[in-house]
Parts: sequence; C-alpha cells; structure tokens
Amino acid sequence: MAEPWLVIIGLGEDGLSGLSEASRLALSHAEYIFGGPRHLALVDAGERGRAWPVPFDLAPLLALRGQSVVVLASGDPFWFGAGGSLSDHLDPSEWRTHSGASSFGLAASRLGWRLESVTCLGLHAQPHARALPALTQGARVICLMREGIAVADFARWLVSEGFGPSTLWVMEALGGPRERIRKTRAEDYDQTGIIMPVAIALIIAGSKGLPRSPGLPDAVFSHDGQITKAPMRALALSALAPRPGERLWDIGAGSGSVSIEWCLAGGEALALELRPDRAGRIRDNALKFGVDDRLSVIEGRALTQLSGRPVPDAVFVGGGADQALFVALWSMLPPGCRIVANAVTLETEALLLHWHRDKGGALMRIEIAQSASLGEMRGWQPSRPVVQWSVTT
Repeated sequence: MAEPWLVIIGLGEDGLSGLSEASRLALSHAEYIFGGPRHLALVDAGERGRAWPVPFDLAPLLALRGQSVVVLASGDPFWFGAGGSLSDHLDPSEWRTHSGASSFGLAASRLGWRLESVTCLGLHAQPHARALPALTQGARVICLMREGIAVADFARWLVSEGFGPSTLWVMEALGGPRERIRKTRAEDYDQTGIIMPVAIALIIAGSKGLPRSPGLPDAVFSHDGQITKAPMRALALSALAPRPGERLWDIGAGSGSVSIEWCLAGGEALALELRPDRAGRIRDNALKFGVDDRLSVIEGRALTQLSGRPVPDAVFVGGGADQALFVALWSMLPPGCRIVANAVTLETEALLLHWHRDKGGALMRIEIAQSASLGEMRGWQPSRPVVQWSVTT
C-alpha cells in the first residue's frame, strides 16, 4: 500500500515534548503543516505552517493532495475535532492518525470522575441549548468552550434555565505549563482572564431538567393552540417508536412538538408546515430545546415538498391529511416505515377508517377528560376525541 500523504496529529498543551516519536518524525518530514495559530506556534512550524482560513475551509489542504502534509488538532482529533471533517473528504488509505489525550480525559482525570459516566459536549461552535437534554439533577457534564467570554455567557444561560446552583469548574490549558482550574457556582460566576483552550466541568443542580418520558407539558413549547396535546403526543410518540439515528417526517407540524420530542430521543426530523408563522415558531422551539441541528423545517404543502427527500423511518400526520397525501405516502415510503395519523374531524376520521380497512394496522379512539370547575364543585371537561391510525408499510 502507498504511504498516506496526510498525517493527523493530536497535539497537547505540552507541545512537541508530549508527542510520540512517530508524530515528531511525521512533523519533521512534512512539507506543509496545517493548524490553528496556537498549534503552529507550539510546534514552531515556521514557513511550513498554514493557518486554517476563517471561515474554516478544507480547500487549501485538499489542493495539496499527494504531498506530505500534517494537520494539527487538539487532543483526540476524532472527538469533536478536525478528524471527522477531514475523513468525510478522504479515503481511509490517504491518512493516518496519532491521537493525543483528549480534553475530556484530562478534565475527568483532574476531578477523579469516571469518564464513562460523564456527558461530553463540544460547545465551541454550538448554541448553549445543545446541552439542555444532558442537564439533569446530579449529572456530570464536561463541555469544550470557544473562548473565555463564552464561559460567562454559558454560566448566565445556566442561571436563566434554573441551573444556577450548579457547581462549575473552569479548566484552562489542560496538560500544559499554563494549566489552571478554578471552581465556582454558575450563579456566582465572575472569573476573568481565562486562558485558552478552555473546558468547563459541571455537576448539575437546581432544576431537575427535562424528563425523558414522551409527552412534555404543552406550556414548555411556544404555540398558538395548534399543538398535539401532551397526552395525545405521548400516545403518538409511543406508536412512532423513536430510536436514535432514525428520521421522522412530521406533516402538519404545528408547533413542532412531536418533531422536537423525536429529536430529543436521538433521531432527526423534517417538519412540514404550511403556515410561515408556525414554521418560524417551530424553528424557535427547536433552538430552545437544542435540536435545531437535527430538525429541518420546510414551508409548503407536503405533496409538493416531499419528493426527493431522504426517506423516513416513521411519518406522523398531525394535520393536512387527505386521500392524495396517503396515496403519495404509500407509493414513496420504504417497507417497514411506521405511519401514525391523528384525526379530530369526522371527514379525516372517515379517511382513516377507509385506509385502515384497506391496509390494516391499529385503529384507536382516544377520549380524555380533565377535571374543571362546575359551579362550586368540579366535573369532567372532555376534550375532543382523537382517532389514531398506526400502520407499518
């Protein structure tokens, strides 16, 4: 086999002294060395150094394919590092890797934490809300941060979400001569002069965080009343059976509550909504829950928007159901796809009865009543009954 032209080296804050002999040999033979300015300075790259362009772009590196090139990354290049971005554009025969100690491993070792029980997040280029699903009472979390000011912003966000009492360690330049670790609480945060690179470690306190059961309270979503109510949503999600990595089409998404809970379970979703104002509200909800990277929102009628999309593992029809939609879905969905459709009108109920008779599956009528004032006493206030059809193609 031909020798790979690219070597990806995980670099620590101790610079050359912390590298293996193989890494130092690769550096000595390299015609070009790519990395951030801090990385290039740590190895004294000199004229061979090439700082990554801003915004980040692989084109200058890929243009040197076949020449001897080294890429410097922090710690483990394939844990929230440059390795994944590079490997997407290269054949495995083109590169080899010499990994260093990850920032997560260094942080856990300083605190005596079992890394397998810690949630590790890369927030250096992500909104703070991406951390929300991991924040539960007593949870241990390590986050990589972009810069010192981002730590202060994150501490304020924690307070705004009810996690102010959380213990927070600011961990600067781990593994090098400038290493420093300072402890505080999110609500008391006032640290300045933070040295890069920086990570934070957390023990979560305050709010109990998001429950993991389906059917989050309606009030946690922004909506105009067009929302699959919590009990019905729990039943719909149970029938949709989300699994990590699976894709959902949410047709007539309304507030996006079903899509968001699907994404919180580890999947990704395509929410289709006819009204622009509701589509905007879905995007806002996705940002709030930190799932905007896994939830795409499409405005328009489903029949005109679904063609050519990556096929789903499940489909939820919460609104806009008609004969043409089901005919189109049945023709384009792969075998084994799960369909769940809700009906609240007699016309849609009749449609589901027809398709159930033709295609089978399970048909369920759901009637729920909640207690409400009735004069000086209380009585049951019924909600509109919902008919749910669930079937596998």
